[in-house]
Amino acid sequence: MQYIHYYDSPLGRITLASDGEKLSGLWFEGQKYYGSTLSKERRSGSSPVFDQTDQWLDIYFRGQEPDFTPPLSMEATPFRRSVWEIMLRIPYGQTMTYGAIAREIAAQRGIERMSAHAVGSAVSHNPISLIIPCHRVVGTNGSLTGYAGGIDKKVRLLTLEGADLSGLFVPTKGTAL
Repeated sequence: MQYIHYYDSPLGRITLASDGEKLSGLWFEGQKYYGSTLSKERRSGSSPVFDQTDQWLDIYFRGQEPDFTPPLSMEATPFRRSVWEIMLRIPYGQTMTYGAIAREIAAQRGIERMSAHAVGSAVSHNPISLIIPCHRVVGTNGSLTGYAGGIDKKVRLLTLEGADLSGLFVPTKGTAL
């Protein structure tokens, strides 16, 4: 059984999902891949993980860095999980490129190269937005691309965190990762 809970953020309503013990989803309503890990069998409810996540979100939306992470359920392929684990290490208020993540994955696997586009797919399918901070991933050239919640939310989240946006820009069609 899955449980859902809603949080009203300054950027819109957020849906949370849990197995009762760990957080398995966090999406802005209407974002790309919304509810991708939700089962048909689910119900609204409260749980300690929702209380922890609400507390995390309250701290975050006050413009502060939470000093804890709610328990997460990252059900995915090993590749996606490895990308998400790297994203969890991106410091608050900083960014990392798709290319840098690809290089780190290649080094972990002992291979020469990893596709930044494959990394981009894993980033875009992250079901636990904000906490697994896909909004902190940018194009190699500084383009603000690839946020399932929309580029406007990505900019607002990075601004909230006090990130240096001076070298970042909204891409035009055809800009590479």
